[in-house]
Amino acid sequence: MRRYGDRYIVDTVATENGEWKGKDFSGYDTVFHVAGIAHVSSNPKHKELYYSVNRDLAVDVAKRAKGQHVRQFIFMSSIIVYGSKNTLITKDTVPQPDNLYGDSKLQAEEGLVILSDDTFHVAILRPPMVYGKGCKGNFRKLVKLARVTPIFPDYPNSRSMIHIDSLCEFVRSLVDRTDGGIFYPRNSEYVTTTEIVCCVAAINNKRITTTQVFNPLIALLSRHISFFGKIFGDLMYGDIGSEGSCDFIGFEDSIKRSI
Repeated sequence: MRRYGDRYIVDTVATENGEWKGKDFSGYDTVFHVAGIAHVSSNPKHKELYYSVNRDLAVDVAKRAKGQHVRQFIFMSSIIVYGSKNTLITKDTVPQPDNLYGDSKLQAEEGLVILSDDTFHVAILRPPMVYGKGCKGNFRKLVKLARVTPIFPDYPNSRSMIHIDSLCEFVRSLVDRTDGGIFYPRNSEYVTTTEIVCCVAAINNKRITTTQVFNPLIALLSRHISFFGKIFGDLMYGDIGSEGSCDFIGFEDSIKRSI
């Protein structure tokens, strides 16, 4: 948004220390809520932390925003609300979270939707894997692997993803329209794990040989070991019935920006 000069004024308020409770939201058009707990163990001892931050905090901030006549509240949820058993998500897919992160996000959504009305628009974003420079998680591991491995499986999986720059542009357009609803921002094309690794290697002037010889073993491991399922499994949006495809930048360019 800084690229647009005075068209947008963006301020930030912390939620971790309760500073937001003293913030006057009345002069703002939109509150974009991105505070959350993620990448924490699913150990039951963390349950209270997940729900107090991902659910209760989000709803409390939204109530304050609505009470001070903010027009739009944007909430960062996740494709994880659908759980790990759904690999192709359509408009008929019912969310079935199977971990604390996904369930706390879904419960936050439910608490926010009931606040929505004609003067207070709640926009819920359910992006797939977000990647970009400095990101954590499996994408980072794949980048490191692509720089050293001479061989990689040619495995036919499909993933929905979105680069951080495309996500930011999607959010900017959403702010302009002050829309409410559930949105699924994503790259228009599916990608395979093999394509990601080969693209990273090519950018680094490295040659990788791909092979299908390991595919039966990968298929077996993906069904029983979560790490392999996350790397080589399918997770994609199909006919979701709402706008969301946003190719602000192309796939190869997005990989270049990410590494």
